[in-house]
Formats: sequence, C-alpha cells, structure tokens
Amino acid sequence: MMCTDCNCRVAVACARLFGLSPANESRPMNRYNGPAFQRSCEKYLDDPMRTARLVTRAENRLLDIGRKSGFLPQQRMASEIDRFKAQWASADPFPHICVDNFFDQRTIEIIADEFPGPEQQRDWVEFRLPSEWMKNATASDRQIPFFTRQFLYALNSRSFVAWLEELTDIWGLIADTEFMGGGLHATMPGGKLGIHTDFNKHLRNKLDRRLNLLLFLNRDWEPEWGGQLELWDREVKRCGQKITPLFNRLVIFATTDFTFHGHPQPVACPPETFRKSIALYYYSNGRPTEEQSEAHLTQYREPPSDAGA
Repeated sequence: MMCTDCNCRVAVACARLFGLSPANESRPMNRYNGPAFQRSCEKYLDDPMRTARLVTRAENRLLDIGRKSGFLPQQRMASEIDRFKAQWASADPFPHICVDNFFDQRTIEIIADEFPGPEQQRDWVEFRLPSEWMKNATASDRQIPFFTRQFLYALNSRSFVAWLEELTDIWGLIADTEFMGGGLHATMPGGKLGIHTDFNKHLRNKLDRRLNLLLFLNRDWEPEWGGQLELWDREVKRCGQKITPLFNRLVIFATTDFTFHGHPQPVACPPETFRKSIALYYYSNGRPTEEQSEAHLTQYREPPSDAGA
C-alpha cells in the first residue's frame, strides 16, 4: 500500500514528472523525499513559465467529458466542409461563416459556467477608451479556467488549424499559443467596441494576422440587449451583417485592413449579466501582395450616421 504521507505522494508525482519512474512505489521513497528534492519540486511547480502540474480529481472529471466529446466536432467538420466553404466564398461583406451549435452543447455549458465573473476579472486587461469601453480581456492563459484552457488548446491543434486552412483556402496557418489579444472577452453593460480593423502583425513574432475566431457564450441573450457583431464593407458605408451573440454561436472571418467589424452600440443587458465570448486569432508567415501593409495597431473608423444595413 502506498504511503499516505503528503510529502511522499508529492515526491512520487514529481519523480514521475521528471521521468524518474521509481520501480517500487509501495514504500516511502527516501531517495526522492529529501529536502533538496522537495525544494526542486516546489521550484518546478511554482515556476510561472511551467504549465505541468498535478491534476485534481475535479479537473480529471472535466477532462473525461472533454475526451468523450473530443472537444472538436470531427464528424461535422468533415461532412459539412463543402457547405461551409461555399458560405465562406459567398459571404457578404467579406469572407466569414456563422454557425450555431457547432461544438458539443455540454462542453460549451461547462465553459460558460466556469467563465470568471466580474470580481474574478480584476487582474484582466481593462479597456476604458471611447472606442473600446467597459471591456475586460484575459492577459494570459493562466487566467483562463482549466477546462476552457483545454478547449482552447484543441482549437489551436493541428487538426483544427488544418480544417481552417481547407475552409478558407489560407494555407500555412499558425495558431497563436500566446493568445495575444485573444482568450476570454467580457463586455459589461454599457460597453461597446467601435468599428475597426485589427492589428495586422503579431506583436512579438511579427507573423501576419489572417483569421479571427469568435465563440459566443451568452445564454438567453435578448436581441434588444444589443451587442451584435457588425460586419461592414471596406468603405464603411454599409453594414453587411449584424450577428447576435447567441450561446454556442461560432463566427470565423478573414482579417485584413478592409474587414471592418465591431459592436458599436452600447450593450444594454441587465446589470447582473455581461457579454461573454472567446476570441482566437490565426497567423501566417506572409500574406498576398494585395493585402500587405506596414505594421499597425487597431484602426477605428466611424460609420456615417446615414449608413445603411
């Protein structure tokens, strides 16, 4: 029977972590539970640059759900790709798709349930500018709850990125493992995001930003609460689409200097709720000549007051 001493069990786990794999775990591991080894374990597990750690039973139960669903709807991805490609190619005002209930319902329910509330967003990035008002966003994947983080890793997986390449005909896509500017987004009542195009290059590795993926997590969202994602033409004279941020609604769209979008009308939801979404961005090393420009940050444009939908 394995020793129940806490330090001993930590030592066993850390020995496995370091690849030591003791042959006999039925006795206290004197070789691995000395002060020096214990300090090494603590240093390793406390290192903010490390992601490996012991997984709790609750987290294991969540992972079991993720394993059963596979996180990704592989069958639908394969069987409906031609329909999605047709939607992408014919979309107005620029290439995009909008799909309801693309992901497993139970998976997205868990993600919505563990979305941090306002009190847990105190160390997030706060946007309090006239063009981007009352919006909070995660600054690191360490701020993203455990199950949601595994889901985001799946969206960054090679199998999903390959599907995005086939969907969009943009080859050589690269997922952003840093979630720079992405991750979890929360817009509070009264918040808004002006019509804009996005920063065009990754701030650290200088790759070209090519795709945005948004997944909305808002249960029972009423249209009169606003928050609709608006897609505008390249002259910002006409709004081609208004997409209500409904629960488990997926939106993927091209990112260029002319794909103007935002939700410029202040969110009017009740004070006890807020607009929730996941945002992921995908890059490539280079882009078509007609899309190239100097590196820039987010660029805002004010639509004319008489602009039509």
